[in-house]
Amino acid sequence: MLTVISPAKTLDFDTPPTTRRSTQPQFIERSAELVEDARALSPADIRSLMGVSENIAELNHRRFMNWSTPFTLDNAKQAVLAFKGDVYTGLEAETLSSEQLAFAQQHLCILSGLYGLLRPLDLMQPYRLEMGLKFANRGGKNLYEFWGDEITRQLEKQLKKSGSPVLVNLASNEYFRAVKPGELSAELITPVFKDLKNGKYKIISFFAKKARGQMARYIIDKELNDPAELKKYRLDGYRYSKADSTAHEWVFTRDTAPAAKG
Repeated sequence: MLTVISPAKTLDFDTPPTTRRSTQPQFIERSAELVEDARALSPADIRSLMGVSENIAELNHRRFMNWSTPFTLDNAKQAVLAFKGDVYTGLEAETLSSEQLAFAQQHLCILSGLYGLLRPLDLMQPYRLEMGLKFANRGGKNLYEFWGDEITRQLEKQLKKSGSPVLVNLASNEYFRAVKPGELSAELITPVFKDLKNGKYKIISFFAKKARGQMARYIIDKELNDPAELKKYRLDGYRYSKADSTAHEWVFTRDTAPAAKG
């Protein structure tokens, strides 16, 4: 069983990594091509493309200009420890043991606009390049065209290594659009998290993102390779709802969100 999650805009390259183990991104040469194309953008171009402030545009311009190989622990960080944000708050990767990281390396992948597909211990340098951006490049008018079938083919390889032909999609729609499920020899399961609001169960972005990270952590903690075990997920009050689910979209509902700590 293989799980995919999205990356995050927020990064942490200041906190020392919890492990010295690392691997190289599998599409590093393709990433270098995208960086070369991105270096043609001025800070003003980046600001317009990404819809960000002047400061963030300048920061990401510097990131593209400073991006260089080879990646080492001196100039890069393991992806699962570098990304922050709601999904990664739920994942709590910094608390994973070496054994758990080894399991995650075989059973978890992070979709990425720049790196295509990252394993947890793959080194990365800081960047911002969302998959859904209309970033014209040598491969087409956007990143979906640039990556084409490459991400899907690599996922197929990872699935065969995982020991179970099941892909658990915990990524956002923006990122999962880069995957072509019909070309995978795997069953696709997409967990959906809904909270009760005004009498109806709805997807609330912040809660759903955190829950996707928590489910990814649940899979790692339990070393799950049988998708049926996902239906036992109970964290933070979510419960599997058979009535609301379909064969491939499994809905987890919650009536009351836990109170904020502190």
